Amino acid sequence: MSDDNEETQVPETQIEEDNNPTPNENDSNPAVTENNDTEATISTQAAMNKRKGRSPAWEHFEKKEIRGQIKAVCIHCKNILGASSKNETRYLLDHVKSCLYKRQRTIDQSMLNPTKLSDGSVKLGTYNFDHDHARKALANMIILHEYPLSMVDHIGFKMYSNALQPLFKVCSRNTIKKDIFKVFEVEREKTMKLLDTNRSRIAITTDMWTSNNQKRGFMTITSHFIDDAWHLQSRLIRFIYVPCPHTAEVLADALLECMFEWNLDRKLSTLTVDNCSTNDSMIAIVLDKICSSSLMLDGRLFHMRCCAHILNLVVRDGLDVIKKSIEKIRYSVAFWLGTQKREEKFLEAARQLRVPTSKMLELDCKTRWNSTYSMLKTAMIYKDVFPRLKHREPLYKEVPSESDWAKTKELVDKLAMFYDVTVLFSGTKYPTANLYFKNICAIRLAIYDWLSSEQEEVQAMALHMQTKFEKYWDTMHGLMGVASILDPRYKMKQIEFLCPLIYSNNAAQEIKKYKDILYDLVKEYQSRSQQSQQVQSEFLIPTSSSRPSMPKLDLVKQLDVFVSHSTTHGHVKSELDHYLEESLLPRNDDDDFDILCWWKSNGIKYPTLHDIARDILAIHVSTVASESCFSTSGRIISPHRSQLHSNTVEALMCAYDWLWSEIRASSPNENEARRVTIQDEEVDNNEEEESTIETENISLFFD
Repeated sequence: MSDDNEETQVPETQIEEDNNPTPNENDSNPAVTENNDTEATISTQAAMNKRKGRSPAWEHFEKKEIRGQIKAVCIHCKNILGASSKNETRYLLDHVKSCLYKRQRTIDQSMLNPTKLSDGSVKLGTYNFDHDHARKALANMIILHEYPLSMVDHIGFKMYSNALQPLFKVCSRNTIKKDIFKVFEVEREKTMKLLDTNRSRIAITTDMWTSNNQKRGFMTITSHFIDDAWHLQSRLIRFIYVPCPHTAEVLADALLECMFEWNLDRKLSTLTVDNCSTNDSMIAIVLDKICSSSLMLDGRLFHMRCCAHILNLVVRDGLDVIKKSIEKIRYSVAFWLGTQKREEKFLEAARQLRVPTSKMLELDCKTRWNSTYSMLKTAMIYKDVFPRLKHREPLYKEVPSESDWAKTKELVDKLAMFYDVTVLFSGTKYPTANLYFKNICAIRLAIYDWLSSEQEEVQAMALHMQTKFEKYWDTMHGLMGVASILDPRYKMKQIEFLCPLIYSNNAAQEIKKYKDILYDLVKEYQSRSQQSQQVQSEFLIPTSSSRPSMPKLDLVKQLDVFVSHSTTHGHVKSELDHYLEESLLPRNDDDDFDILCWWKSNGIKYPTLHDIARDILAIHVSTVASESCFSTSGRIISPHRSQLHSNTVEALMCAYDWLWSEIRASSPNENEARRVTIQDEEVDNNEEEESTIETENISLFFD
């Protein structure tokens, strides 16, 4: 008995002897012989149970066959050491004593790790360093904040990582790129599953962009939908490199490949593109290759033109007529921004006159009407400063007159409406489709009013705007009118109020047009619902032999199917008629009405309109979601990163969108979920910060 105890409690000085024990009767068992150690992986605990006197070093190592040789792999740090029968185990024990990972695991119970939960509370738990998890977090950080992949090679980052966690081994640039692709694949599967399981239709926006550094063309495709919780969602699904030439056939093939790959071809609602002939041809090719019966009204509503681009074209045509009227102001702004000394002199004069703003003059870009609007709006604030400086600077000769400022004020007031509507269409918080119709109608009515202006410049501007507006009016307002009817605060009242102002004698015909579109949609959705119920009923109707044992639940379901089949067309209409005849929802001046929440809670009362609203309200009349990707891609494909492969660019772009979508969905704090990148800097002036955030995504439309 004492001999057995001495044999199991082996001192470290006898490690070598224990590693090659004296043969005894137990060694005759081939399962515990030394030759059996050549297996690919040996469980240490199992081996300890099967043979006595095994070195304690094997509690921390696993034997593996690597390239034909037996190696010992540390279970803590994964280091590989020799493990053949001729090797001693003393060096294995020395490694165990110095292994930092083993030390960390030994003391992990004494370290608390606070974890912030989704509800804002903090949960305390024991800390256990996970190297794989840390590498994944590093890949996510690079994606979320657009850091360069080469940051893992920066000595400063390595020093910081070592100070933060000495156990973390900073990987190479190629390794972190592989980790980024792993994140991309995981998030891609999540997004595909989300779109596939979502029961509503998907609205698509797409646009093309050419990288200035790579001189390559990329197509961005963004999906918009209302999820099962009735939240408006947007997901970038592809950022595709499209080789030249960018013909309608090439673009259509790229778009169709994406739709079929993501299984979206049978659940599309609309495709929103900007206004060019290539896109018109592309739409025709797409409609020819997908099943029209799967689209709303056989594809009649499929093509949606970008309203923000239409407004941009309208304003451009108007400004071309009156560009001479703003030349003096542009000259004055350019003069006082010409040198630093002049700029300082201008600011000094503004302080003397106590101008109530710290916003500096800005010179416009002639090809971007919003920059002209901003230039004029800012110059109006300093209009008293310019004549004062005329006496202090002999080189400054062309000072705007009072009549110039009067024209400028009227122009700024009129452009403000276009600017506000463009901001609405292109905002970071994408609005639901019910908000578009009244704003577009307001612009059209305003242009009519400007035609009767006393100033000839304004009349000429309005005439050119009207011509351009009429060109696109009929192709952009159909679905917007239907969406406005689905707003329970207005229903048909918006249509009935605005149509007489716009169409005069033809108002009744136009009102009927909007109503007919909605009635046709109700018929179509009701028909598809009946077909779906009929398919289900085929599985529920029992045969004569099985009828006696038919469950009661099946009988109830069959009754529901029978009632549905017995429904007349008049009953289908009655749901819409009942909705329209019901009193309007009360509206406040500072209304913060959530139309999605209303339809979610009224789905039982209006089941068909509930499904239509879910599909229509998610439609976007602007390509801002697709074009906003270009500001991100421009930073990713910067001059010093112009060699990035197109697959890497797509992985970074798509994973960036998907990860931020998850953060916004899980973060209760809106500021925490705001996309902050390496390009963002702190702004001291609150007004300037607000302006920067507001116009970040809309500037692309004015180019």
